[in-house]
Amino acid sequence: MRWLILALLFFSRAGLGLQFQSLGSVDDHLITAFGFDYTEIGTLIGMFMLPGLVLALPTGFLGRYLSDRVVVGSGLGLLAAGGLVATAAEGFGVLAVGRMTCGAGFVLASIFMTKMVADWFAGREIATAMGIVVMSWPFGIAIGQIGHEWLAAEYGWPMAFIAASSYCGIGAMAIFALYRSPQHSSTNAPVNTPGNRSLLTRNETILTVLASFVWAFFNAAFVVYLSFAPLLLTTSGYAPLQAATTVSIASWVMIVSGALCGQVADRTRKPDIVLYVCLATAMGALALLRQTDLAVPLIFVFGLIGMSPAGVIMALTSEAMGPDKRAFGMGVFFSSYFLVVAPAPAIAGWLYDRSNDPYHPILFAIALLGLVALSNVVFRVAQRIVGPLH
Repeated sequence: MRWLILALLFFSRAGLGLQFQSLGSVDDHLITAFGFDYTEIGTLIGMFMLPGLVLALPTGFLGRYLSDRVVVGSGLGLLAAGGLVATAAEGFGVLAVGRMTCGAGFVLASIFMTKMVADWFAGREIATAMGIVVMSWPFGIAIGQIGHEWLAAEYGWPMAFIAASSYCGIGAMAIFALYRSPQHSSTNAPVNTPGNRSLLTRNETILTVLASFVWAFFNAAFVVYLSFAPLLLTTSGYAPLQAATTVSIASWVMIVSGALCGQVADRTRKPDIVLYVCLATAMGALALLRQTDLAVPLIFVFGLIGMSPAGVIMALTSEAMGPDKRAFGMGVFFSSYFLVVAPAPAIAGWLYDRSNDPYHPILFAIALLGLVALSNVVFRVAQRIVGPLH
């Protein structure tokens, strides 16, 4: 049953990546239509994450009053609605409202989908399960990198948002109709109880925040890559669709490599070594990406190895908090995550506008990957200092 639930969550969660990618895939059309610069494009991309700065922590409390199914279904509904709002845009303002509406839905869905996986798989192949479900994000992005570009070229940029919204709506209906909580979990119904038993202890808070920075810097690097690697290729002579397709190679191979990396980490019980090897590979591949004639093999390696430890990183959440704290704990986890990821595309866009060199945002992504490794080291040191949580 748990693998069927994982398949359902993978399918529905792919809508998050598909909707996120909608704006990045049509940025050239928006620049032509509205005269945006790349700082504005990066800001709009980052606005998808912006609501998490204020909503992530309150969202963690929803688990005390609403079921996981209701929260995730509602989140997917907001993702669908936000995309439809964006189609009516005639400038920056309405696009920003649409992106932030999508972002609110992303907060609800992402926090509780992660919790759902932890509820079903904690103590049993957790890195593998996390590796599979987090790969739904690049899967949705990969579809968008190719599909959105084609839709925009054939039917106009609003069609990319309409397609993503339709998928999110279907995902919401699937969650409402098919999701069930595990029988051993306390999340079969809302937990509306007094007191602070669902809150994190001081040690859990420390570990959860540190784990969140590992995940945040990892995702920020990937978002910057997605947003500016196509620009690097187009300035070197690639056609827009060719550049989008080439950049999407990383997302496609991640779908397989993420699950395999989780298996390696689970079987070897050496997740940190796996993580550091993957990060070094990712940094090397991006550093060489200026050699655009080698773009295909470099991006393949970047996705196959460099971006594969997503599940290994997400498995840190099961080490940072007790199982009865996951709803609120994920709210804390994603608060720090959004703080890092939301401004990253705008910073990368500013670097490009200042330098007029698309390689500068790529260097920024490499620096973010270095911070992933540093954050993981700090997490392990803190884990040894605080000792066992229970």
